[in-house]
Parts: sequence; structure tokens; C-alpha cells
Amino acid sequence: MTAAIAKGPTDTPLLEETIGDNLDATVARFPDREALVVPHQDIRQTWSEFSATVDAVAKGLMGTGVAKGDRVGMWSPNYAEWVYIQYATAKVGAIQVNINPAYRTTELEYALKQSGCRMLVTRSEYLMSAYREMVEEVQDRLPDLVDVVYFDTDDWAALIAAGNSVSDADLAERAASLDTNDAINIQYTSGTTGFPKGATLSHRGILNDALLVGQSCAYTEEDRVCIPVPFYHCFGMVMGNLACSIYGAAMVIPCPTFDPAAVLDTVEAERCTSLYGVPTMFVAEIGHESLAAKDFSALRTGIMAGSPCPIEVMRKVIDQMNMSDVTIAYGMTETSPVSTQTSTTDSVEHRVTTVGRVLPHVESKLVDPDTGETVERGGEGEYCTRGFHVMLGYWNDPDKTAEAIDADGWMHSGDLATMDEDGYVNIVGRIKDMIIRGGENVYPREIEEFLYTHPCVVDAQVIGVPDEKYGEEIMAWVQLAEGMDLADDELKDFCCGKIAHFKIPRYIHFVNDFPMTVTGKVRKVEMREKSIADLGLQGAAAAETA
Repeated sequence: MTAAIAKGPTDTPLLEETIGDNLDATVARFPDREALVVPHQDIRQTWSEFSATVDAVAKGLMGTGVAKGDRVGMWSPNYAEWVYIQYATAKVGAIQVNINPAYRTTELEYALKQSGCRMLVTRSEYLMSAYREMVEEVQDRLPDLVDVVYFDTDDWAALIAAGNSVSDADLAERAASLDTNDAINIQYTSGTTGFPKGATLSHRGILNDALLVGQSCAYTEEDRVCIPVPFYHCFGMVMGNLACSIYGAAMVIPCPTFDPAAVLDTVEAERCTSLYGVPTMFVAEIGHESLAAKDFSALRTGIMAGSPCPIEVMRKVIDQMNMSDVTIAYGMTETSPVSTQTSTTDSVEHRVTTVGRVLPHVESKLVDPDTGETVERGGEGEYCTRGFHVMLGYWNDPDKTAEAIDADGWMHSGDLATMDEDGYVNIVGRIKDMIIRGGENVYPREIEEFLYTHPCVVDAQVIGVPDEKYGEEIMAWVQLAEGMDLADDELKDFCCGKIAHFKIPRYIHFVNDFPMTVTGKVRKVEMREKSIADLGLQGAAAAETA
């Protein structure tokens, strides 16, 4: 058998330039093609117009005293100003700190303090989020925070006006002082325990990851990419915005926060050729009442990523949304983010059942979580990767960095995966999510995939709950298709004889939706806590184990 280790091809040269230089090159090639379309703000700009706005914002940052290496926080849903700040900070060498728009005061204070933000750009409010009130509550405890810009107020015009004292030559001089290996972005990643860690990414890392992601989607300047995923995560700002600016494709922003109706309307109205989303977003779009009436004739590709992608959902996206060339990407914030992806040239079977093969210039391997030894292809192991895409480290946290990246430069993901003889990778679960029922290792993903095959089931999430006899028992939270009805016993009977008896869920909970993070990831920790309370399993949960 072959060892589960793979290296991507190297025939596509990597970009050895900064994000600002790359943007300028795209503007020179396609000055009059559309760059940014934001229907909810009535904004439509060509690349030359977009570049002029970015430069004005960049000068504004310099005019307010933002120096190379200063941290600038961005805390907002998806608005055009988010994109302007993304490219403007890159042009002046400031490190943009992405702040989850769902954060509240404690989390906001932690991120701003830990990163040492000099400036924060945000809105005064959005829906139920009173951003200004929260900033004012914590501002006195943040000695590094000099400026706060509320971009939905006169502050934005004042920021632009501050750039009047900065010449084109001043901006060019600043841009020339930057290096492609400089830190340019900090993204906070939350584990199941402890404080969030600030994954620090470079121009080179995120620019080249976007280059290769776009290549897998076969992007050109003719493409129009609908980006409903949040900018604060790599999916939106790297795979979305940066991939567009590299190839000259249009960034189309359908809504500030995800709204399936707005996404479907925008894809049709703007003739989008590509659509992004996490699986739950696509489930909502497929199930929307307006789907059948929409014209998706322009749509051909897109990316489903961010959490495990159900095979049945992938098939429906291809069949019902005309996304014949849809791809799956896999990675993590710490890897800029993608390390494997399917390609438009892969077979449908590979594109719906795997997360593809390793990207060019990237290495991957699967190791035994206990011994660290590389496993054989076909076996299960922890997915590890190294290459240009691996983060510089966690901001001001060398200990956590050393835990994640080993001495040989391998980033350890915590995900369990398999790799076939052709190098295609399949994610089978999280090491920490694995359920151990009576000594049997059970991976939730396998059961979820099976439950999806029931015609009444729209979505399913499987967790382990404590059990005094077996240690853990299996529980499924199940979302049914609209108008469908299903009993516990009927679903269990469906499982009998098709999956091993110990994998059949003992507990089934029918729900309308799941507790989610802003990025659309299901909060299984919260599901487990609620299930323990609802099922009265506190005693089993409190039992001590070795």
C-alpha cells in the first residue's frame, strides 16, 4: 500500500507580490469591467472606480496615522466598506483584524486587546447589534485603540478627508516598503475551550490560496461570483474577494447577512456564474419557495465549504441550481484557508463524495493521532498540511502556535480523513467529535450521510450523549422537509439492516433548525448540552472516567 502523503503539482507559479500590487495589475488589465456590485447599497463599480475608492481609503488610513504593522479592526456584516478596508489595509501594510459581527462586549474587548488594535471600523448598529453601544462600553479599557470609525455616519467622509494630506507618491512609497511575507490579516478562531486564537496570515499565503482556489473554479474576468458568506472569515474575503480581484471577476454581494431569497434574486438578476455557501445555506436555497421560478442559466460553478458537505445536498445543487461545475473546498483559517479542493474537471462522483486533492505547491499527509506515524492510503488519520498557505502563527501566542504547527512545519488540523490511491481526500470527522459507544468508534459524519438518504430528511446532525452503560449513546437531530412527517421508530426502522446496529441513533430529536455560528457551522457543543438537559442525562454526564 502507498503511504497517505501527497504533494500538489508545481507547474502553476506562485504569485510573489503584495495584495496591493496584484490589485493594481488587475485594474490595469480590466479597468472598465465590473468589480464590485452591492445591490443592498446600490453600489456598482468598475475596477478603476473600485481602485480609486480603495486608494482614497488607504490615504485616509495614512492620514489618520496608521503605520505599517498597525492593527485595524473590521467589525461588520457584508458591506462595501468591508471590502474597501480589506484592500486599503493591504495597500498601507496595516494588519486587518477580522471581528465576528456576532461578537458581544466580552469577545470584542478580548479581540481588540489581544491584537492591540489601533483603529476599529464598524457600523453604529445593524439589526439587533448595537455596535456603538458595545464599543463605548469597552473603549476605556482599550489603551491601544486610538480611533473608531462608524462607516454609516459622517465618520466615513472624515476618514476619506484625512487622506487629502497624503499624496499618490506617499501611498506608492508605503506600498513599495511592503513585503509579500508580511503579516496582513488576523482572524480569530474559536475552539471548544479556551480563548479564541488569532491566526495571522500573510499577503503571500492568502493571495496564492485565492489564486489556486480560483484556478480550481476555472475563473476568468467573465465570471461573476455571488458571495453571501461572511467576509470576516476566509471563505468570504479570500476565496471570494481576493479570488475575484486576481482574475478580474466581479464580486457580487447579495445581502449583509445570509438571506436565501436575496441570494436567489441576486444570482438571477446579476447573471452570476458562481455561488458560494456553507451546506446549510445551500439547503435553505434549495428549499426556498422561489427556487423553481428562477433563471440559473448563467450559473455554472461555485464552492461549498466551511463544514462537511452532505453528498445528497451536492447532488441537488448540481441538479436543481445548474451548478454543474460546483466544487468542494476543505481547509481551516490557519491554512489561508484551503488545502484541498475538487476541480471543475473532476468527475461528478469525486466532486460530491470527496474534498478533492491537495492544491498546487501544498503537501498533505494523514497520521495516526496517537503515534504520529503516517498511515497507509485507505486508512484513517489526522489530516496534516504544510506549504505557503500555513499561517505565520497565532498572534502573540508562541505556545499555541507550537501546539498546532510541528517542528517540521506541518499544521495539524484535528480532522480525521482518508486518502485514496488517486490522492482524493475524504473528511470523516473531528478527532474530538468521535463517539465511543461501548468501545466502538463511531464517526457522526457517516451516520449523517446515511440519514440524508431518507426522502423526508433535509438535514441531520449526529452527536454523542453520555450513557451509563455504553459511555456514550448516539443522538440525531433531524430536520424534515416541509410538510413531511416522520416518527422516531420509522427512522430507526429505515436504518435497520443498512448500517451497523451500534450506529443506529438511540435518541432522535426533530427540529426546525440547528444552533449555528455566524459562518453557518452547527454548534454541536450547544446541541449536546441541551440534549443532556432535555433527556435528563445529568447523572451520566457527571460520571467520572479514567
